[in-house]
Amino acid sequence: MKMIKGLVLGSVAGLLAVGGAQAADLPLKAKAVEYVKVCSLYGAGFWYIPGTDTCIKLGGYLRVDVLANTNSVDTGNVNGPAGAKNRFTNAYTWRSREDLNIDTRTATEYGVLRTYADLRFNWTDDSFTQNAPGATVYSAIGPAPFGSAPNNANAGAVAAGTVGTYYAFIQFAGFTIGKTVSAFSTPWHNYPGNNFDGLVGGGGTDTGVNQFTYTAEFGQGISASISAQDPTQSYQAGVNNLGVPGGFGYGTSDYGGTVAPDIVGQVRVDQAWGLFQASVAAHDNHAAYYGATEPSGHPDDRWGWAGQLGLSIKNIPTGPGDVINLQGVYTDGATRYNIQDLAAQYGAVLLFGSSNVAYQSLGFGFAPDTVFASGGSQQLIQTWGFNGGYTHNWNPYWNSSIYGGYAAVRYNGTAKALMCGPGGTVAVLLTPGDTCNPDYNIAQVGFVTRWTPVKNLTFSGDVTWSQLDQKYAGTVTFGSLGIAKPTTAYELKNENNVVLLLRAQRIW
Repeated sequence: MKMIKGLVLGSVAGLLAVGGAQAADLPLKAKAVEYVKVCSLYGAGFWYIPGTDTCIKLGGYLRVDVLANTNSVDTGNVNGPAGAKNRFTNAYTWRSREDLNIDTRTATEYGVLRTYADLRFNWTDDSFTQNAPGATVYSAIGPAPFGSAPNNANAGAVAAGTVGTYYAFIQFAGFTIGKTVSAFSTPWHNYPGNNFDGLVGGGGTDTGVNQFTYTAEFGQGISASISAQDPTQSYQAGVNNLGVPGGFGYGTSDYGGTVAPDIVGQVRVDQAWGLFQASVAAHDNHAAYYGATEPSGHPDDRWGWAGQLGLSIKNIPTGPGDVINLQGVYTDGATRYNIQDLAAQYGAVLLFGSSNVAYQSLGFGFAPDTVFASGGSQQLIQTWGFNGGYTHNWNPYWNSSIYGGYAAVRYNGTAKALMCGPGGTVAVLLTPGDTCNPDYNIAQVGFVTRWTPVKNLTFSGDVTWSQLDQKYAGTVTFGSLGIAKPTTAYELKNENNVVLLLRAQRIW
């Protein structure tokens, strides 16, 4: 008995000794797990990056667009295969897009330090054109995948999508540095009520422009901005050299290197009743040479300018959330501040129709920043325009908008003499006695209805009618192999176009 008792006590003592040794090896307190924390300083959706005092928010949307009667996405059907109105014109064009935006913010003694990026990934249909009699080629948007044959008639089946960096900027102590919407544009950019991208009559750059901007806030919603922005991508409509043969006698664009940014100023009042904004811009037109080499000489630079007024009216009696957005613009040698970058097709219109006196009818109009002849100075092109929209909310699930835009393009007397005078670059293409006048107008009217069955999911239909009001009259001899147009006489007259946009979009 004594032996058994001794064995049991010895075993217990041994277990306690082992347990004590193991306990001595464990830390006294486990390190706390650092979970992601919500950041409430800048609104919903922000959270702290672990281990920092920086807040981040991820967002974006997925959008699918199907457009009827166009070869382009949301910008009209007014040139190339789209304007040909024949078997090269798409009955529909399809685009799928994923948008990703990344917003970071950090509180500093100078105010909030912010960075923002908006990246877009697209897959879009494109067009077939004729590259030899009876043979066509697919003009794939984006590079073809490795190993594919982009010049094959079936290359459309393997065409890759595109990636776009719409915005990428830093904001600090009142400065905005990088790529974002121009300070010239209103807060609704070129969308006073529309989904349609190609609305004329005001500044755009919805896809962003590189800039260095300072904004001063004066309180009560009053602010002022001064900006230097890069014109190369979005604000160069063309400095056309009439001495070099080009489409319909309008010459060929002849830019030199970029030597000066556009200078933009803006004053804005943004309050509960709505918004008022005044914007101005100065734009340098820097041409290269009259001929092939330096000794041929060059025209001096000409500075153009643009001015715009914008007005938004909220809290109108038709219903809660209803809004009216309006803007008007004038440009002199700075066309893209009116016929904005996503509406650039309306600055180079080549639209066909039917005729009772010729093979077909044809309307054309071009709106560069300047034109010039060999040995002469640049002639600035003037434009004016406006656009607007009214949005009405029928109930929390349905709303509709009616909208429109207008742009007028005018050439001065010297430019008209170079193009339409005796031996002029356009006059020689027309039948003697025809009316030669490069001025033209663009008018647009549209209607869109949106249905939001659940939060952040919207289905919409948007129909847009456009008219080219051109000032030529008579006939012109023209032909284009690429869109199967025979070389023959075409009647010059106004042309119309209708586009339908169907969209499904989920914001996240």
